[in-house]
Amino acid sequence: MRVLLDAHALLWFLSEDDRLSGVAREVVEAEQNSIFVSLATIWEIAIKVGLGKLRLRLKLEAELEQFLVENGFALLSIEYAHVVRVARLPRRHGDPFDRLLVSQSLIENMPLVSQDSAFDAYGVKRIW
Repeated sequence: MRVLLDAHALLWFLSEDDRLSGVAREVVEAEQNSIFVSLATIWEIAIKVGLGKLRLRLKLEAELEQFLVENGFALLSIEYAHVVRVARLPRRHGDPFDRLLVSQSLIENMPLVSQDSAFDAYGVKRIW
């Protein structure tokens, strides 16, 4: 199964945080699954690190990417279709990064690993 990680799911997996649900951890760790991280998520993390709102134990410029590679995570590019699909989404969620994840999840037919139940209103399959 191909799945897409929300930012907090990625960060909690990275830090081995207990807030990541057991189901989500199993899905991420299952060898048969392909785990994707959107470039929008990396962008969101970079903004928060730059603003001082988030501290990572890994250096954003090199170590985070190496972590993704070592764990077999693939980066999901932001495509034109992903961006324009956002315009057709109902305004149930105001966060632009989350709206882009919804679009990517729907277009790529990937469940989204996220604690955020606001995604459910978009018909996204959410794993938590």
